[in-house]
Amino acid sequence: MPVIVDEVVISVEVGNREAGGVAAPAEATMPVADRQALVEECVARVLDILREREEP
Repeated sequence: MPVIVDEVVISVEVGNREAGGVAAPAEATMPVADRQALVEECVARVLDILREREEP
C-alpha cells in the first residue's frame, strides 16, 4: 500500500536573550550562513527520501 504525504510540518524554536528569551544553546553560535546551509541540506535530504518512497 503506498504512503501519501500530504503535508510536512517543520517546527523551529528560537531563543533570543536580548529580547528576554531563553539562552541559546552552544550550537546556536554557528554563523547564520552555516546554519542556513545546514537547514537547506536537511530539507534536501528529507525531500529525496520522500521521493524515493514515492517511487514504485
